[in-house]
Amino acid sequence: MVERAYDESSLTWTYMSFMVLATLLAGIAVVTDSVILVIGAMVLGPEFVPIAALGLGLVRRRFHLFRQSLRTLSVGFGVSIAAVALLAAIARVAGLITIDDVTTQARPGTSFIYSPSIWSLIIAVIAGAAGVLALTSAKSGGLVGVFISVTTIPASGNIAVAAVFGLWPEVWGSSVTLVVNIAGMAIAGWATLALQQRVWQRQARRGSGRVASVEGE
Repeated sequence: MVERAYDESSLTWTYMSFMVLATLLAGIAVVTDSVILVIGAMVLGPEFVPIAALGLGLVRRRFHLFRQSLRTLSVGFGVSIAAVALLAAIARVAGLITIDDVTTQARPGTSFIYSPSIWSLIIAVIAGAAGVLALTSAKSGGLVGVFISVTTIPASGNIAVAAVFGLWPEVWGSSVTLVVNIAGMAIAGWATLALQQRVWQRQARRGSGRVASVEGE
């Protein structure tokens, strides 16, 4: 898992491309209030492994991995939000998006993005723990459930669009959602890895003890 974490948490052109595309899809989802596009943006986002790598770096004392992952997340979200904000500004000037699109119409499908609650943290913690278990086992299919549970990418998309139209309460709410999700997943991932490592160490000691007793006989 350490090798995979190093590879997938590095700041590459591919990672940045997926971040920008996923955030752009989330921005369109906000404008159109499309739940389907929100889910698509969640699945497309590549941010989970770098988030999980934060906990892995602490548990395994790989501080270079921790710093690399933190840099990848910071640059990834920063650049993707800026890029989508620029595109949203261009779309506004071109008349493709108006202030009415994001203020006057009801947004039942996407309003949760800028309305964080205690459930946002609870879901992030559960998703972080499940994601780490999926990464460290053969059940990698469980990652899909993680991707569509947390609202990191949708939050970044809403930050970009809301900033262009000066909707600062939404920018603030989405920023809180983003931080809560990243922190919740990172902490849950760290705790899960620490517990998992302790369990594996106990199992290894028991196994070596059994071998020693058999050899003694």
